[in-house]
Amino acid sequence: MMRASWPRGVALLAVALASAVAANAPKSKLTALPPYAGAYEPKTVDERGVWMEADEDERKLRDSKFVVKDAALNAYVRQVLCDTVGADRCRGVRLYIMRVPAFNASMAPNGTLIVWTGLLLRIRSEAELAGVLGHEFAHFEERHTLAQFRQQRFATDVAAWASFFGAYGAVVQQAAIGSIYSFSRDQEKQADLRAFGYLAASKYRAEAEADIWDRLMDEADASAAGRKQRSQRYDGVAFFASHPTSLERSQYLHKLATTNGNDGEDGAATYGKAMADWRGEFLGDQLKLNDFAGTEYLLGQLAREGWTSELLFARGELYRMRGNPRDLLSAAQFYRDALTKGSTDPLLHRNLGMVLLRSAAIGEGRQELEQYLTLRPDASDASMISALIEQSRTN
Repeated sequence: MMRASWPRGVALLAVALASAVAANAPKSKLTALPPYAGAYEPKTVDERGVWMEADEDERKLRDSKFVVKDAALNAYVRQVLCDTVGADRCRGVRLYIMRVPAFNASMAPNGTLIVWTGLLLRIRSEAELAGVLGHEFAHFEERHTLAQFRQQRFATDVAAWASFFGAYGAVVQQAAIGSIYSFSRDQEKQADLRAFGYLAASKYRAEAEADIWDRLMDEADASAAGRKQRSQRYDGVAFFASHPTSLERSQYLHKLATTNGNDGEDGAATYGKAMADWRGEFLGDQLKLNDFAGTEYLLGQLAREGWTSELLFARGELYRMRGNPRDLLSAAQFYRDALTKGSTDPLLHRNLGMVLLRSAAIGEGRQELEQYLTLRPDASDASMISALIEQSRTN
């Protein structure tokens, strides 16, 4: 096969770029945790700029209405972090739990840790939470944000300089842009390995970090099927993908557990108890995403040990909100099952009554609405419900 010969400057540049990316490739095996060096202070111009942005973002975050202020919940999540990475490492972390119904967490270079409530809803145990928190702390300890900032600036400069080389420069520009995403993927793998090390050195079961990705893939598949989209489970690492695929992550983390041991606690019961007062709130936020298939899958996962009245109520809400005639019948049955399970939530009677009215079960629906007003006579929607009751008498 014939090859075009590159100008010497372009070839040397491409080699240097490849070397820069390779130098940051993930380690091939688990290494011992380094001693903690303590709080890091920015020294260079780049570092001070990144820290200033992070500090300004934290000031805005601190006053956000989406921050969950509950002291008990915050203390619990912080304790899991400390049990995972050690008291010395977690001492300077500022934790913010955000009321966002998606699965995400992040950590800024100044020590700001953000955890979304959608993540807390999907996590099953303390060990899984430890895996996620450990992953984000690994990014912080490795100072990946600063490294990525430098890599992006370097690659952008290379791409701009390469524009002078015409057709050859286009190849270098593509390599430069691709290096940004490759660099980020490598950082993610490094953080996964470091998090596994945190878990292996803690009281928690290390393979729990891999279990999370298995379920997230299944939920994503359910959402995709419900929206008539294709699954991305088996996608290769795309040129512009900044993270390893969930399948790739699951595979190498399970392999690590096989080769390095998988002893330790799960803490599932303790985690369930800590989330008990919040799960209903988080489920309500999830329902607002209008993702029927994904939410149905998630509810099934949460009900793996049995359908509670809380989960049945949420499932009834899911079907009621979609609102097809067959959905209304299903919703009514889920509401009734929740009552059988001992639910005392007045809203259950209100929503069951409204579903029954829409299903032409007028008498039963009116009785449920009357029961709602009996339980909550001072409800903000009492006048509207009373009007519905009166209207049902004339039908």
